[in-house]
Amino acid sequence: MAIDVFEFSSGALAFVLAFVTAGLFTLAFKGIYQLITPYKEGQLLREGNVAAAIALGGAILGYVIPLASALSQTHSLIEFAVWALLAGVIQILAFWGVRRIALPDVSERIVRGEVASGVYLLSISVAVGILNAACMTS
Repeated sequence: MAIDVFEFSSGALAFVLAFVTAGLFTLAFKGIYQLITPYKEGQLLREGNVAAAIALGGAILGYVIPLASALSQTHSLIEFAVWALLAGVIQILAFWGVRRIALPDVSERIVRGEVASGVYLLSISVAVGILNAACMTS
């Protein structure tokens, strides 16, 4: 069985383009998420705040899950970009909902290093990400 070099090359190029695009969207989401949180994740992480690491990690996972779904469901980078933007908005709204409705003092709890609050944010983010991914259709 011989490998079709042209077919492999075009597939590899599509892979690199999709991977880089998804990576850039993930970095942009992380930056925006860190801007909207009232605490400084970078500083908290340097100080060893486990709750902040768990919460930020959960937000990133919750965002990347629907990105993976979008990559497998879409047929163009434009379509992927629209789903990626929507996934980011939904994750940010989920954080806003927790902060305003479910656990209004969650930000202070994260700053204090309360791991339970970090795990709660992680759980909400991942749950929202899974539902988001499941609802995506092309």
